[in-house]
Amino acid sequence: MKSIILFIVSVLLAPFFSAVILKVKAFFAGKKGPSLLINYYTLLKLFRKGSVYSSSTTFIFRLGPVIALCTTFIALLFMPFAGLPSVLSFNGDIIVLLYLMGLGRFFTIIAALDTASSFEGMGTSREAYFSALAEATIFMILIMFYGLTGELSLSSYFTGEKGINLWSAYGSSLLLATVSLFLVLLTENSRVPVDDPATHLELTMIHEVMVLDHSGPDLAFIHLNSYLKLLFYASFITLLIYPHYLQNTFISIVIFYLILSVVYIVVGITESVMARFKMNKVPKFILTSFALVFFATILIMEFIK
Repeated sequence: MKSIILFIVSVLLAPFFSAVILKVKAFFAGKKGPSLLINYYTLLKLFRKGSVYSSSTTFIFRLGPVIALCTTFIALLFMPFAGLPSVLSFNGDIIVLLYLMGLGRFFTIIAALDTASSFEGMGTSREAYFSALAEATIFMILIMFYGLTGELSLSSYFTGEKGINLWSAYGSSLLLATVSLFLVLLTENSRVPVDDPATHLELTMIHEVMVLDHSGPDLAFIHLNSYLKLLFYASFITLLIYPHYLQNTFISIVIFYLILSVVYIVVGITESVMARFKMNKVPKFILTSFALVFFATILIMEFIK
């Protein structure tokens, strides 16, 4: 029951945490910034509106945002928030989870292609390319975790006193994995320096250009999916940073949300102090994350021997 309640609370707080990034960016710009509830207002506004569909689109265009949101929602069911057992868990679920994320991206891409827009086609090409590079890093992290635990379940990696964290014997190598995961977070969530979620220049957009034709509730689903997806990766990093084996569950949950907030603040600081990379620099940035985790995996495998 605790896991279900924590899952619901985390999902409800996802728009709030995303607004923390806006606050941090406004602080660095010397502005007051929007309310921390701005994303809830945006979702309510969009749900009250109707969707507009081009006559050239098919049911695929309407299906894309719904499938993407559902897959991310299901993926979060496997996340052991605050070190508590996840809502769903079974041996091999990490493989299912990764394919779920891929399925959501696939439907987002074909929904964009369904518009027959050249700009959206350009965005899908970039999205598919950069995501494929990021997946290599994620699979390498999976190989590392499997080497450490012999398990293929996300919940087993972070629950109990033997959970994987930076303060274990492999902490120095896991620090490299944590940095790699943060780079993947920026890539998979279209954040600076890979992409700029606030840009409206079509020639430089990656993810945002794919959702230009969505409106109303469909656009609300896309926004909600982006909040949940960011929550997934931020929670992953938080679980690596803090070993959640305190006897007091309440304190453990509070610490979890505090560290989770710090991860969002770091994303905001990163976006405030860095400029977006040129498009040809982005693959090198993503492959850096792969190189880091590959090196960390080799170190851990040698240590285990």
